[in-house]
Amino acid sequence: MAKRDYYEVLGVSRDASAEEIKRAYRKLAKQYHPDRNPGDPKAEQRFKEVQEAYEVLSDRTRRAQYDRFGFAGAAAGGGSGGWRPGPGGTRTYTWTGPGEVPIEDLEDLFGAFNIGGRGEAASIFDQIFGRRGPAQGRRSRRIHPEQEVQDLEHHLQLTFDQAIQGTTLEIEIDRDGVPERLRVRIPPGVDEGQRIRVRGKGRTSFDGSAAGDLYIVCHVQPHPYFARQGRDLYLEVPVTIAEAALGGRVELPTIDGKRIALTIPPGTPSGSKLRIREKGVVDAKTGQRGDMYAVVRIVPPKKLTPEQRDLLQRFASLSAENPRAGLW
Repeated sequence: MAKRDYYEVLGVSRDASAEEIKRAYRKLAKQYHPDRNPGDPKAEQRFKEVQEAYEVLSDRTRRAQYDRFGFAGAAAGGGSGGWRPGPGGTRTYTWTGPGEVPIEDLEDLFGAFNIGGRGEAASIFDQIFGRRGPAQGRRSRRIHPEQEVQDLEHHLQLTFDQAIQGTTLEIEIDRDGVPERLRVRIPPGVDEGQRIRVRGKGRTSFDGSAAGDLYIVCHVQPHPYFARQGRDLYLEVPVTIAEAALGGRVELPTIDGKRIALTIPPGTPSGSKLRIREKGVVDAKTGQRGDMYAVVRIVPPKKLTPEQRDLLQRFASLSAENPRAGLW
């Protein structure tokens, strides 16, 4: 039977990175390993095929030869069984077929399936090769599955209202190379850059016994007229000269969607902050709610009628107040 292209065997593109190749190999090796498929010759053959493809594509030199010359290039350098130096100073074991497997990968793979004693360096070679390995008398480099888990990050765009009030959204993540859809609850009051932890939804260890966590990083879109500082909200409120001087009542929106009436005290200067208690953001942890501040901005009329101009001129002539007195 004709061999399949190594990239096709691992299910990766020809420009795949070393990390993508390793991730695809681990997934397939776990799926077709003989320990998980006892008595299944098809799974055993598929495992050998995956192993052979990874032996070539995980080695930069041999991958380049394969890309250029095909299977003939990949077979170059094969030989009988034994330990010998590999690329980058690694030690490789040449076994059946032309491929070489870095010793680190062998130990990684065998360790994932608990082949060999937990603390004995050479037990792998006792069981697999029937002899002692080169690490006689030294503790082997074991990588436990728990050490291989990896957390994931997912960046999520939220509207201002969703961040303030909380929401439940469906997201899609790439987990172990497989798309997965999740429904996640965003608590009320999240702020820009806040991270929400979803336990056990990160990448899984090689043997599937443990998983990292997923961290959702929240990004909040700006609001058309509300601004936020911590748990407090700020709203700019334009008022007329008469409202600022004489006082009055203005209607304001709130983040809850309801309208409230605010009293402007007589003589309120531009830039004043009028506090409306407990109309800000709810803290999801404490349940406490911040305040809302109405920031007064006096807006003079753009055009004056002759009568308005006359009245203002009369007012100016009657006023002896100088707002700049004592400033400079």
